[in-house]
Amino acid sequence: MDNYVVKTASGKVRGFAEDGQIAFLGVPYAMPPVGELRLKRAVPVKPWEGVLDAVAYGPKAVQYNDGVCEGSEDCLTLNIRRPMEGEKLPVLVYIHGGGYNSGCASDELYHGKSFVSHGIVYVSFQYRLNVFGFYDFTGYPGCEEFDSNCGLSDHIVAMQWIHENIRAFGGDPERVTIAGESAGGTSMIALMAAPGAKGTFGQVIASSALPNCFFTKETAKKNIDLFLEGMGWTEKNLPRLKEIEAYEVLKGNEYVAKEHQYRNPGIFLPTVSIDDLLPERPLEAIARGSAEGIRLMIGSNLHEGTMFVRPEQTNFPNSWDMVKEMFVKNHNEAGFARIKDYYEKRNDGSVNGVEMAFINFATDYAFQMPAVRTAQAQKGHGPVWMYRYEFMSQMARKTGMLCSHAMDLPCDFNCLEFGFSAFVFQDEPKETVEKIVNDVHLRWVNFIKTGDPGQDWPQYAGYDSPVMIYDRMGGAQQLDRTEMMDVWGDMRFYED
Repeated sequence: MDNYVVKTASGKVRGFAEDGQIAFLGVPYAMPPVGELRLKRAVPVKPWEGVLDAVAYGPKAVQYNDGVCEGSEDCLTLNIRRPMEGEKLPVLVYIHGGGYNSGCASDELYHGKSFVSHGIVYVSFQYRLNVFGFYDFTGYPGCEEFDSNCGLSDHIVAMQWIHENIRAFGGDPERVTIAGESAGGTSMIALMAAPGAKGTFGQVIASSALPNCFFTKETAKKNIDLFLEGMGWTEKNLPRLKEIEAYEVLKGNEYVAKEHQYRNPGIFLPTVSIDDLLPERPLEAIARGSAEGIRLMIGSNLHEGTMFVRPEQTNFPNSWDMVKEMFVKNHNEAGFARIKDYYEKRNDGSVNGVEMAFINFATDYAFQMPAVRTAQAQKGHGPVWMYRYEFMSQMARKTGMLCSHAMDLPCDFNCLEFGFSAFVFQDEPKETVEKIVNDVHLRWVNFIKTGDPGQDWPQYAGYDSPVMIYDRMGGAQQLDRTEMMDVWGDMRFYED
């Protein structure tokens, strides 16, 4: 490799050495989605002349953080880290979370250096978020030239670029694992079902995915009406989205974020929608074999629902009254009493009983029950392994966070020195932290490199299959979800 310069189908790229690895940062995979390309699907990048210096992360997608508009619409870049030596190495492509509203691939947690130290080529990419990536305006007058699923199109074009070019960076295009958490995990489910992504990966790690949050444009319209309300617009104003400043567009998105859990409980926006890129609901496509041969590792955290009991942090119903409203709107009113009774009887006494019942409900409704449905859909088409992350640090107990959403990320990445990670583990003995981190991270490494997370982890075969439990003891345990799945039955929400 001459001065860390590689030749791709798009042009030459110059990387740099860092911590005994080679990094290529901010490499464009699609044309800047600005001007006429705003609210249009990703267009593959045009080849460039000369050598592109890939020495810094590209800007994050435009988003609001703490009331401040950050990032840029010109954000469609990817990042590659590789070991100094080696060819045909296994590849991990990681898609960040953030509710399709915020987040970025350049976060220190997602640098991926520990994976590279194990002989893996690590890739991440920025994609469009919020209004610019995951709203569907195509059914409105004057918006005929807009596209739906712009953010998903970013995913697909990025995966196609990686498949075509990863060999130049020492990776094997036939040994690609994709992984993501939260919205990133949800993207895993979408990509398993999306025809345009077929053949670009062979393995999937879906962490804390929300497989039930894909909606038709008719359902999503309920929240786009809220967007119009937040903008002070009527439908006839929507074509202005092509013209106004990005920060103005995001005002409507912020309004939706504050209002829709009260007005339309259980409907996500922004989200991936059903259209020609995703022709049917992902779980139905997967059950029919859209991900034939794909190896899947899927799971969630013990108390994912903890964050949902705090209204300012959630897009979900956060009281039994709101849950009942959701059931009524979905013609599932008869099932509400059964569901509520099941969760109120399961309080484990660790926090206020009413709150704990709701935490368990939110965890199962959003994460665990849909994860089991996903495993059921895929198990006849490829090997599946299920896990549950249950490690609760002393700090997590003190603060009431428990084993909540995203608590597993520091262990996934073996990255404990930054911000949230350092805070969560600060009171834990070193040997305790090393054990849980090594247990989680090394199973990821094994899966990425060999296609198997470990011989002591049986494949998923049904509701009563053993599940890998990540806690202070660790190990596969029998975890019978039959009763939970029977209670939920085939209940579905917001299906038109």
